[in-house]
Amino acid sequence: MRQKPEAICTVALIVINIAVFLFLSLFGDTEDAAFLLQHGAMYEPMVTQGHEFYRIFTSMFLHFGISHLLNNMVLLGALGWNLELEIGKIRILLIYLVSGIGGNLLSLYHGISAETYAVSAGASGAIFGLMGALLYVVIANRGMLGRLSGRGMLVMVMLSLYFGLTSSGVDNWAHIGGLISGFVIAVILYRRKNAHGPYIRPEA
Repeated sequence: MRQKPEAICTVALIVINIAVFLFLSLFGDTEDAAFLLQHGAMYEPMVTQGHEFYRIFTSMFLHFGISHLLNNMVLLGALGWNLELEIGKIRILLIYLVSGIGGNLLSLYHGISAETYAVSAGASGAIFGLMGALLYVVIANRGMLGRLSGRGMLVMVMLSLYFGLTSSGVDNWAHIGGLISGFVIAVILYRRKNAHGPYIRPEA
């Protein structure tokens, strides 16, 4: 009997996020915005005026406290596991990273446009990218993928956006940017598998 492949990249991303959190916890308070800012969190003026563009990437692996970390890692595990087993390691890694950057870029643009500067960090933009990609994958498989349904995925997306919009201190623009990025990348990269394994194009 063939052994079911494991979601190696999803596990690796969870380990990396937890390792970064534990490492920083040894040297300061991860709930302190100033401390995270010193270690790569995103802040609009430092990116645009200080040309510290690396923050768009590094902020994806930082979290404000243990609750922020655990909430994101639970979602990353649930979404990433299902998505990686369907689309593969390289594609999920690409979706995760590009969606995280895309979410941060939209957040950056909105912050500059509205002049509402704030220190931001977290993997939620990338995780919403996985959610957007998984939504497309389910749709491409005629609304059903294992136990996942198109209706269920839409409900998850709407509830996640709603909780973000009704909560304080949440970077909703990063969520929206990540969601859109993940969906679009999945449209470009994903091809539905048939019963024998090879990829085929979804029907129009």
